[in-house]
Amino acid sequence: MDPEILRTSFAVVERRAEFAVKYFYSHLFWHNPDVRALFPLDFPEDMERQRDRLFAALTHVVGRLGEPGTREYLWELGRDHRKYLAEPEHYAAVGASLIAAFAAVSGSAWSAEVEKAWGEAYAVIADAMLDGAWEAESQGEPPWWDAEVVGRKRYGDDLAVVTLRPHHPLPYVPGQYVSVNSPRIPGVWRPYSLGNAPRPDHTVDLHVSLIEDGVLSTELVRRTREGDILRLGAPGGRLTLRAPVERPVTFIAAGTGWAPVKALLEQLTGEPGSYEARVFVVARDTAYLYDRVALGELCGRLPHLDVTVITPAPGRPKAQATDRLRTALGNRANWARHDVYLAGPPKLVDEITEALPALGTDPERVFCDELPPTGQGQARPLGPGEWLLHRPRPHWHNPSARVPDQPSLD
Repeated sequence: MDPEILRTSFAVVERRAEFAVKYFYSHLFWHNPDVRALFPLDFPEDMERQRDRLFAALTHVVGRLGEPGTREYLWELGRDHRKYLAEPEHYAAVGASLIAAFAAVSGSAWSAEVEKAWGEAYAVIADAMLDGAWEAESQGEPPWWDAEVVGRKRYGDDLAVVTLRPHHPLPYVPGQYVSVNSPRIPGVWRPYSLGNAPRPDHTVDLHVSLIEDGVLSTELVRRTREGDILRLGAPGGRLTLRAPVERPVTFIAAGTGWAPVKALLEQLTGEPGSYEARVFVVARDTAYLYDRVALGELCGRLPHLDVTVITPAPGRPKAQATDRLRTALGNRANWARHDVYLAGPPKLVDEITEALPALGTDPERVFCDELPPTGQGQARPLGPGEWLLHRPRPHWHNPSARVPDQPSLD
């Protein structure tokens, strides 16, 4: 397996990503019609989401071949794919169609040598994913957890906190996320952060913001009621407290990024000792500063917690909240001493992650999960000339990312 051949050929494929994915699915379903049921492509945005997930995984693997953590990433991917009822024979079918699609879009750049490299690479990928699936099954872990809706709070027209009681306890660590499915929308899963530390009654909270044309977010915010059953995938994510907590901690939460930060703060209240901690809570408008009672309770339980709440000025655009956050961060000191945990919309997470080192933060001490884009993606130009002149940044490529996970907002 030659990593350089893989990276070079993948760069060619990436330029024709849309066509490659369409060819991949056409080839897969034509040669394996029974596999069609495993792919939820019945909604307009699902093809784009599937494309982004496919290329996100490939970009991560191809860019990090041989590096520490790659096998663990594939192991977790295989563990999670059990929720799609994927079997070993499906992996073989997907591999054959993936290589056929790459060959179709590569033109003269494809060769026997390139095909051999991809065949070997896919074998490594599939073996690691199957190992992850097998190990999870051998430990008795289900492909998903059924969970009953036992509570539901609405905040305005487009935000809800849904409380679930899994039929069997869900093992997770504060700051992690789960993929969520409603049986009313078969096959459609979206990742959401868990909004609380583990409780004695095993209930968990999902903080759901309504996304325009979001299939599952619309279902959860507007139609889900107490007594309904949802499915939760295996917990994942790297936004977890580094233990032991030996450094001051800064939390930055924007929108429903408050969910994992709230879980981390709850965990901190149960840790022995007294910690220097500060939290920045950012909202696009004062109306979206939800869960303020819980924030006040956490302040009472963490006497050394410093809280800064940031919104745009009245009548100003929501983007001003990011500018105000930058100013507030710049007015604080001792960034070199702090671990920083960051959660929120992808664009804000990217911007703040890039800004923190200039304040003195060690980039290795900034912790966040990669977040997929929300809502509809940027339209791609149709003509090859326009594509070359104004090529948009691919959704699936994040060269500055340090962790492989892709959680949080629908």
